[in-house]
Amino acid sequence: MKVLILTKKRLLILLSCVLIAAIAIGVASYSAKNVVATMNEPRQIPIYYVDTADKVCAISFDAAWGNEQTAQLLDTLDKYEVKTTFFLVKQWVDRYPDSVKDIASRGHDVGNHSATHPHMAQLSESEQLREISDCNKAIEQLTGKSPTLFRAPYGEYDNKLVECLRGQQMYCVQWNIDSLDWKDPSADEIVGRVTKKLCPGSIILLHNGAKHTPEALPKLIKAIRDKGYRIVPISELIPSGDYYTDHEGKMILSEQNTDTKQQSSEPS
Repeated sequence: MKVLILTKKRLLILLSCVLIAAIAIGVASYSAKNVVATMNEPRQIPIYYVDTADKVCAISFDAAWGNEQTAQLLDTLDKYEVKTTFFLVKQWVDRYPDSVKDIASRGHDVGNHSATHPHMAQLSESEQLREISDCNKAIEQLTGKSPTLFRAPYGEYDNKLVECLRGQQMYCVQWNIDSLDWKDPSADEIVGRVTKKLCPGSIILLHNGAKHTPEALPKLIKAIRDKGYRIVPISELIPSGDYYTDHEGKMILSEQNTDTKQQSSEPS
């Protein structure tokens, strides 16, 4: 029979193995608990489009960088008597205050697009709140009205952001039609992409600084109207009352379907 002699070296190796195994078990247990908690947490989904039988849609512009084309876009919107929604980053607001006032004075929604255009889902709750409130304050100082609409930069969000906005009596608004104008497609390609996906309650994403958007805008307005649609600001597209969003982000008034409710309570 062999007798195992525990030398100091062997003892240290044995203890190290035991310690590594204990750590591995602990990490696996912690990870499993986190996975279960994440899976059990209901997903909070922003508004991507609105449930309606009416042929109505909203055009929106994100403004985060340049400003060379904003005046032309506003003039086109005036010409066709269309009101839209502009989501503004605070850094843009600070740089172009006259344009902010112009957007508001011409009757367009002025929405919040964060203070510094970060990845919101990577921020803590307090950091998210600061991004929202700093932009709201900057816009309110220039327009006299605090935004009720928020669009997350890059379209990135998490549950705490949606809940934070609800606590601020604001709507978290995405889009169901991305024009991809920031990739510089031609004006006709922009129009074709949007009209192909158009449906009642659609929210269309454009950018104030995209190369071919000023050329595409009048064509897009005409094409949408030729399909029998009205174009309204998002604030007019969104119905009042308690609501929920389904798995696609369709905003539905709660009284219409309470059995499949996932997210509710209108900002009030």
